[in-house]
Amino acid sequence: MAKLLIANGPNLNMLGQREPEIYGSVTLAEIETRCRELGRTRNIAIEFIQSNHEGELIDAIQNAGLKGYIGIVINPAGFSHSSVAIADALRAADIKVIEVHLSNIHKRETFRHHSFVSKVADGIICGLGADGYELAIKALASSAASIDP
Repeated sequence: MAKLLIANGPNLNMLGQREPEIYGSVTLAEIETRCRELGRTRNIAIEFIQSNHEGELIDAIQNAGLKGYIGIVINPAGFSHSSVAIADALRAADIKVIEVHLSNIHKRETFRHHSFVSKVADGIICGLGADGYELAIKALASSAASIDP
């Protein structure tokens, strides 16, 4: 069975409570349930992590690269705009990366327009809410299917 990492950065544990007018009312637990169900239909095991700690996310990214995962879906949240270390870890993992943001970061404050992660991502989905995670899984599953014999 193929494996996929979904990594979530700081404050995403507060989804559904924190600024629902921006991030929606769906909780991270609900997003995880939806992603795992989609994974089952695609024969993909989903590893799901959320951390407010940069190093913990980097460890998970490095492990995904070493363990032959088909890809990483990452919502780096605030680390998008500040973490060269996460971008470096994604580059070193040498697997497909889809960056996801619930809101459209380009319609928000100017500092959110830049993402270090975008520079290393194979694809970026923003502004589509929780659906962005499922679209990213589908894209990575299609990509993996096209290279598997």
